[in-house]
Amino acid sequence: MAALVCAWGTLCILFWQGCWQLLYHPASAVTRTPASVNLPFESIGFATDPAGEPQLRGWWIPASSPPRYTAIYFHGADGNLGDNVDSLAQLHAAGLSILAFDYRGYGQSRFEHPGEARWREDADSALAYLTGTRHVPASAIVLVGKDLGANLALEVAAAHPDLAGVLVEQPLESPTAAIFSDPRARLVPAHLLVSDRWQTTAAAGDLLIPSLWFYWTPERNAASEQDRPEAYDKVPARKTLVWLTNSPDEPQQLNSALTSWLDELPANAR
Repeated sequence: MAALVCAWGTLCILFWQGCWQLLYHPASAVTRTPASVNLPFESIGFATDPAGEPQLRGWWIPASSPPRYTAIYFHGADGNLGDNVDSLAQLHAAGLSILAFDYRGYGQSRFEHPGEARWREDADSALAYLTGTRHVPASAIVLVGKDLGANLALEVAAAHPDLAGVLVEQPLESPTAAIFSDPRARLVPAHLLVSDRWQTTAAAGDLLIPSLWFYWTPERNAASEQDRPEAYDKVPARKTLVWLTNSPDEPQQLNSALTSWLDELPANAR
């Protein structure tokens, strides 16, 4: 019996130490930069530790002309910032300056196991850098997130009603299912060992700033009102939902929707 208890305890420890890898898949090598699409950029570091070393690394991409807004870009759980250069180019084409960075554990940022709490801390550090170092007012900041980064953007936006708006692309409906549906999770008290929750629907219900939601659908006109995500329906503030398809005119469709949404943001947010 003692041996079984020890074995089970060891299993709990191993699951607690490694379960983050079921949801987060960081890569350290940044293989593309904005220079690959002819965007001028500055490599930056911020969120310094007590020794003065930056914990977070990323890029500052200034707009070609005085910016309409400044975006903070939150990438997804896979890869790193280098996998999102094309998305950054689309935002830049809409007249935005962009702060893009890797969370701890990704790219050239400090290595630590990623998780929801650390992502929230890193997002808050990015906001502090933009407002404190770049002197960008909160009312001129738009949050942009993709995949799990979209879930993060919604959580941060719900906590910061002074921001201009939030744009999300395909937020994950149930991120922690990747952890709790794993067969090994049934052998341990997974919900006690894992702190991540990613309660996106609750965050959406607290959203008080304009939001733009992009979702992908396999076929044009395939999406109906019944297909609308639950989190989107919970948003009480002004919101726009755009269904995208893998068609030749998709980049133009995305840019048109983004430009229109930026134009409709309250004038006092600029």
